[in-house]
Amino acid sequence: KTAAEGLVPAHQVHLSYGGVPLAAAATADAEGKFRTAFTVPANAPAGQHPVVVSATKPAAAVVHPLKVSPNVRLSGQDKFTLSSQKLVQGLYQAAYSAKTDRIFVTSAVGRPPVTQSQLVKVNAQTLAVEAAVTPAAAPAQTPPPGQQARGPGVFAVYGVGVDDTNGTVWVTNTRQDTVAVYRQSDLQLVKQFAPGAVPHARDVLVDEARGKAFASPVGHPAIKVFDTKTLQALPEIKIETSIKGRDAKDFSPMSIDLDRAAGKLYVVSGGNEVAIIDTRSGKVDKVFAVDGIKSGTGIGIDERSKRLFVTGQGSDNVVIVDPATGKTLHNVPVGPGA
Repeated sequence: KTAAEGLVPAHQVHLSYGGVPLAAAATADAEGKFRTAFTVPANAPAGQHPVVVSATKPAAAVVHPLKVSPNVRLSGQDKFTLSSQKLVQGLYQAAYSAKTDRIFVTSAVGRPPVTQSQLVKVNAQTLAVEAAVTPAAAPAQTPPPGQQARGPGVFAVYGVGVDDTNGTVWVTNTRQDTVAVYRQSDLQLVKQFAPGAVPHARDVLVDEARGKAFASPVGHPAIKVFDTKTLQALPEIKIETSIKGRDAKDFSPMSIDLDRAAGKLYVVSGGNEVAIIDTRSGKVDKVFAVDGIKSGTGIGIDERSKRLFVTGQGSDNVVIVDPATGKTLHNVPVGPGA
């Protein structure tokens, strides 16, 4: 199914691929919107396909990429023993405390203002919930022009990272553009940073050896840094894109991962770049484009092999990268929504 808006009412819209129509002509309604549907052939190769969307009365055209995802069967599950336990609605992220053998899980339900959110403490052996807390009420936000004011909601929790040195849990409050710190033992709030501290905060990780917490602000070309003992903000680490020319866009941090022994923070952008930051100096070692990735979302570093794993939501894959050279070693299809 395809939908669009912003057209002229009664606009006639046609979809085609390789000169062949994909569906009957659609007509934009009084609000300038249209919907249509077509069947993708079962044998269509995985990848990006250029679909031409053309309109008449008046004439206009645009090329829209249609993504066909690979159908990859589950494999390797026989090599693992799985245990599961239903927790709460809206699960987002989890972080493990090696010191206490506990898992801290965040949850948030619905669009803003979010009123249902919990930070949950789970026994790693039994998966039993040992404690849960609902964040405090957040300040009311000014609605966009033309929209009615709504309730303030709570400081809903999304990203999560543990600090075993100080016995705390760091979380991101994405809707309020900030972060907060809770106590591991009883989930009591230690500090709620003011809204705006981390624009669209996504992930947060703690480098315990160096006493720093790092948070990724989506859409803001930098990493936000905090002192984990004093709970004060430190100077942010700016990240410059490595892409030149008219196609260059600001580096937009998404997921982050930490090689704690080496003191290296790895950051994937929402495009196809990776930044490597030295957590001792707070300086960017390098930024490079990752071959084979579209819409980078996740990143993980294997500290033993020094191999980097990067997921592409737009390319339905995971690539394995040598961070020393920036070279993609393997490209692994994993299906939609990586």
